[in-house]
Amino acid sequence: MNLALKDIRHNFGRFALTAIGIGLLLMLVMGMGGIYRGLVDDATLLVNRINADLWVVQKNTRGPFAEISRIPANTEDRVRAVPEVASSDDFVSHTIQREQAGRPLRMTVQGLSWPQDKGEWLPLIAGRRLAQAHYEMIADKSLGLSLGTRMALGKDTYTVVGITRNMASTAGDSMVFVTLADSQAIQYDQSGEAVRLEREARKTRASEFDPGRVQPEILNRAVGPSSGIPALGPPPVSAVVVKIMPGADLAHVAAAIASWPDVSVYTADAQRQLLVGGMVDKSRRQLGLFRGLLIIVSAIIMALILYTLTLDKIHDIAVLKLMGARNMVVINLILQQAVLLGAIGYGIAYLAGQWVFPVFPRRVLIVNEDLWLLAGIVLAISVLASLLGIWRAMKVQPNEVIS
Repeated sequence: MNLALKDIRHNFGRFALTAIGIGLLLMLVMGMGGIYRGLVDDATLLVNRINADLWVVQKNTRGPFAEISRIPANTEDRVRAVPEVASSDDFVSHTIQREQAGRPLRMTVQGLSWPQDKGEWLPLIAGRRLAQAHYEMIADKSLGLSLGTRMALGKDTYTVVGITRNMASTAGDSMVFVTLADSQAIQYDQSGEAVRLEREARKTRASEFDPGRVQPEILNRAVGPSSGIPALGPPPVSAVVVKIMPGADLAHVAAAIASWPDVSVYTADAQRQLLVGGMVDKSRRQLGLFRGLLIIVSAIIMALILYTLTLDKIHDIAVLKLMGARNMVVINLILQQAVLLGAIGYGIAYLAGQWVFPVFPRRVLIVNEDLWLLAGIVLAISVLASLLGIWRAMKVQPNEVIS
């Protein structure tokens, strides 16, 4: 006869409510760990997906994710000319906020170097890759956009042709993917009045310049589109992603590019360290602190609950001792209930988390390593929490039956 199970059946309602409460508390611990994992994974998501060997960014910056980076568009051609470089592609990233169907949408726009990069590396769950140079967009599922949805960005309208999953920026903003030219058009879009004022300002500056006074054609060019002025280059890009040839010396290629006076170079590992150790470091440490506090609170609550359950059984424990039961019988009674309470609470936490975590605004990434670690922590908490109840049970004397 198992005394622990007999006692649970006798006080089933109280035990069930206690298990549910502990389960919800453990679900918070599990969710905090999942948010921690999701935060780190989102921070390094693009670096891992793009899988570039080197990232070329603006000199003395930690871009393109940790801070703003602007380098000339022709940097891609310069990098491609470096020996042992297999490929180089422009990379543009910026965040915008728009409205769609009356609701605000905050998104991070990523420019793909089309046609070399059509988004083959994106985890599509519906639709297709980019098939033309303009006006097509791949959006993350979290934005709530369906295939075929048309959205006005800048002065153009884009059609959603593909849907991805779990593609979010470090700040948790959903990502959309367009071609490089479209992303720059969105980033540098200006109202008609702003364009007119800029052209008038160019005309004024040209008229005050000696050649502008004697060559009226310069003034006509100044009030035209920027693309018609030879001195103005194309819009800058955020970075250039580089892949080297198989067997090439990564350090040698990086040193050759880093010797240029206008750029800085980071390996993929260095870029990850900048993101995890810089951008998300405070959030990561804060989540870890909250997770540790929740574990401590869980241990204290379980200890108090088991102590209370032991107090309710003082008379029964005294009867057992009066009948000649050994101390191990009482210890097993409390210890088995503690472990069972922790196991049931852990199961409730896992099942409830599968239902609740997908609706969290930030991604909750639950991995097997964290589940096994939490299971071990729960087992340790259960055993430690039972010590308070065992201590109280050992103080019970057989003659307390009379009282």
